[in-house]
Amino acid sequence: MSLSPELIQKYNMPAPRYTSYPTVPLWENNVSGQTWEELVKKAFSVFGKTEGITIYIHLPFCESLCTYCGCNKRITKNHAVEDPYISALLKEWNKYLTLFDTKPKLAGIHLGGGTPTFFAPESLFDLLNPIISASEVMPEAEFSFEGHPNNTTFEHLETLAKLGFDRVSYGIQDFDLTVQQAIHRIQPFERVKEATENARTLGYTSVNFDLIYGLPYQTQASLADTFDKVASLAPDRIAFYSYAHLPSAFPAQKSFEHHLPQEQEKRALYEFGKDLLLKLGYEEVGMDHFALPKDPLCQAKSQGKLHRNFMGYTTSPSKILLGLGSSSITDIHFAYGQNDKRIDAYQNMINKGDWAIVKGHVQTEEDIQTGQVILDLICNQKAEIPFGFWEKLGAEQIENLRQMEWDGLLTWEGNILKVSREGIALVRNICMQVDLRLAKTQSKVMAFSKSI
Repeated sequence: MSLSPELIQKYNMPAPRYTSYPTVPLWENNVSGQTWEELVKKAFSVFGKTEGITIYIHLPFCESLCTYCGCNKRITKNHAVEDPYISALLKEWNKYLTLFDTKPKLAGIHLGGGTPTFFAPESLFDLLNPIISASEVMPEAEFSFEGHPNNTTFEHLETLAKLGFDRVSYGIQDFDLTVQQAIHRIQPFERVKEATENARTLGYTSVNFDLIYGLPYQTQASLADTFDKVASLAPDRIAFYSYAHLPSAFPAQKSFEHHLPQEQEKRALYEFGKDLLLKLGYEEVGMDHFALPKDPLCQAKSQGKLHRNFMGYTTSPSKILLGLGSSSITDIHFAYGQNDKRIDAYQNMINKGDWAIVKGHVQTEEDIQTGQVILDLICNQKAEIPFGFWEKLGAEQIENLRQMEWDGLLTWEGNILKVSREGIALVRNICMQVDLRLAKTQSKVMAFSKSI
């Protein structure tokens, strides 16, 4: 069922995406270098030796600006930036290695950006080979990267495949030329087809397409044509994201803001696209994500083992996610730490032998408990509320949950909250009602994108 216009108007408000709890604007920034090292050691001792670690590497360079993009990036055609940046990444990795008392077990690697395939294939090899060689790769490890179809060459795919990569995510966004011109990301279908076929020829077992709804000039007709083209390539997974319009943070978005679909039209685009995906045989995994039934994500969801972190939905149970590179966030369960977003500042700090963390948060027991409730709602659409938790919620949050139950977004029986099919679209709004830190800071203005 689609959301009514009344519910869209009622609940279309700024809401966190909950890639972490607490969300980054609510971190207390109480992490020192010594505290960080002690907590990394603790996390590795408790989780690392059994679950292993996953690594996210942020590669921030792009040759041209996609005006819709909210990622941390630097636009340059100067590829001389590759070597100094890789040198800093490896120094940061080696700094973490000194904190581990045994060879780390590697549960996964993900390359994000920016544009990871801005880097030459040999540069990526020089970066990744030392990291993989210093680790024990776990049998079910997942190595993936984000590729721009225009510059992901056969050599890129081949080099990464030899290192163990078998998953690739292509940023498609939309195939309509008018939309592509508006967001300054022009990539012909033929190029996407070639990049997809190259990956499969080389043995990649999973191809994901990122698509966005709510972009300028999008219509249901143009979206239908995009999905026809997507269907012909049959990606294993599809992320169907809501465009996040935050021009105060990303000024390039102002170039097309008068041509964006409004909230009712935008929601209709999502419902239309979701219906097409379901008819094509994809299953809804969670917020914004779909996969074919045979995909491990669908299997993990059916078994109640789906997990979510800064990289999105995953089957990896690892509680340690090391973020390397500028702006990267590390999650060690007991704390979060984010590196400086400024590339030069990041490199300078690492080259001096320091940590590049400029923002962080040490988790309280209440944070961990609340985070698990939110994770269960987002991954499993069901959460058991711990004893004593209700008493911590304010009267407004309790009333909001009751109102959401009345609106058909959830059911509330005893200590069990269940998100309805209609409520999945507004799960961010539901999570806000059990967000204890957000309730205490309602007076603050948060730069969150709208939930619809």
